[in-house]
Amino acid sequence: MNTSVKINNLRLELDDPEETLPTRAAGRLGLGPDSVLRWRILRKSLDARRADDLHFSYAMELELPADAAERALAASARAGLAVQPYLAESFDWPGSGPDARPLDHRPVVIGAGPAGLIAGYLLALNGYRPLVLERGRAVKDRVADVRRFDSGGAIDPESNYLFGEGGAGTFSDGKLTSRSGGPDVHRVLEILADCHGKPSILYEHRPHLGSNRLPLIVRTLRKKLEDLGGEVRFSCRVEDLDFADGRLRGLGTSSGYIAADAAVLAVGHSARDTYDMLLRRGVPLLAKPFQFGVRIEQPQEQINKAQHGPREGHPALGAADYGLSVRAGGCDLFTFCMCAGGYVMPSVSEPGYFSSNGMSESRHDSPFANSGLVVTIDPAETSSHPLAGVHFQQRYERAAYVAGGRSYAAPIQWARDFLNGRASKGTLPSSYTRSATRAMDLGPLLPEKVARALLKGLPIMDRRLDRRFLRDATLTGPESRGSSPVRIPRDPDSRQSPAVAGLYPCGEGAGYAGGIVSAAVDGLRTARSLVAAFAPPR
Repeated sequence: MNTSVKINNLRLELDDPEETLPTRAAGRLGLGPDSVLRWRILRKSLDARRADDLHFSYAMELELPADAAERALAASARAGLAVQPYLAESFDWPGSGPDARPLDHRPVVIGAGPAGLIAGYLLALNGYRPLVLERGRAVKDRVADVRRFDSGGAIDPESNYLFGEGGAGTFSDGKLTSRSGGPDVHRVLEILADCHGKPSILYEHRPHLGSNRLPLIVRTLRKKLEDLGGEVRFSCRVEDLDFADGRLRGLGTSSGYIAADAAVLAVGHSARDTYDMLLRRGVPLLAKPFQFGVRIEQPQEQINKAQHGPREGHPALGAADYGLSVRAGGCDLFTFCMCAGGYVMPSVSEPGYFSSNGMSESRHDSPFANSGLVVTIDPAETSSHPLAGVHFQQRYERAAYVAGGRSYAAPIQWARDFLNGRASKGTLPSSYTRSATRAMDLGPLLPEKVARALLKGLPIMDRRLDRRFLRDATLTGPESRGSSPVRIPRDPDSRQSPAVAGLYPCGEGAGYAGGIVSAAVDGLRTARSLVAAFAPPR
């Protein structure tokens, strides 16, 4: 009988091939290499605590003969090695409960972002034949629309960086980091890996797909959903809810009425017209904290030197990233969505407003690094209205659009000029995908809280990154779409709206996620709850 063990903190130098891992692990356990019957990487990370001692650290599963495993565990206990028996966590999917009633109609999923696609796929996998409604276009057409906009064309309010198949995640870098772990996260990563995502996303410390890979992954996931009996309708915007006696009956859409007694509401964080509709119909909404700031951009070479020191440029390292947080101006200023070797892009979904974001492709080969640089805006700082955060975003996005010449040119400023209170002039270096930028003073385009935090916090961050954070850095802004300013309440057990039975608020747009993986996991758990409550339609 064979036994699996887990070994942690296995070191590989930058030039060492991963194929040597099982031999090294066996040697560390006092075993011969033939003792390893099977092995796989559970976790891989770069140990960059010391720039002069960069190396990779691994956690591995090893399958060993029972007697060899017993000897290894005993020896590791005596030597203090990080080895333990390994039992993989099982993915829990209990299925429909004994009291689950069959649905009268197939379930509807509103939105084809990470939450909606994963929910739809799992519902299809369990025989529910879901109908997925997406207001935007299929990803192939959407890519063409985005490229047309980047070339100077008009914004399409239904097919853009934020709306369309794959949601905002399709054009937002493809980072798969998550604050949580466990079998639900692993199941999401398995699904993505099976849709042409690289296998290493299952174990990398900071897995990343790249904006160039995401369209194929999204299209493959949709095809799997359809092959299982689901259906996806594009250019179909949900415009109304039909419910009576607190129970969902159907949906009014731009393509006509659809009867439904269960619907997953996964519309994304920028579906402002949907928030308006829900508020009019009496669905409870709450203002929630959200992030607001700018996007900072530096030459990638500087970040590589700051993070990798004398090993900068080693092919095993690639483009370096960073994560910084400081207490400044009475609040926390922090970086997020760091795009090594990436691009600044317009995060725009409606005419007459401007916001920035970042993305990178799988090769990380842009000469620029960029990151969101934000503070948290609390509802108490806006007003008591449920959509106060949306109105706050719109006010500053509108001012930025006007300041940029009403052409979606990106307002930009040297970081050093911002700190010295002077407007920038001329043409500043930038990876901005639409090409046009406009040098100016960003101060008037930012909330006072954000400006104060930047003035106090930027010099501290610069010192923490070897004085290379601000050298030749620019600020582009505002960055206002990092998270939803709205939460759509739901019952913690059933995950349904307390006002509308059968309505399942889900994902970033409902205020329960903050990235591709967390949104997808929320979609998974929502699908699980729907399956527990309802049997498939007859």
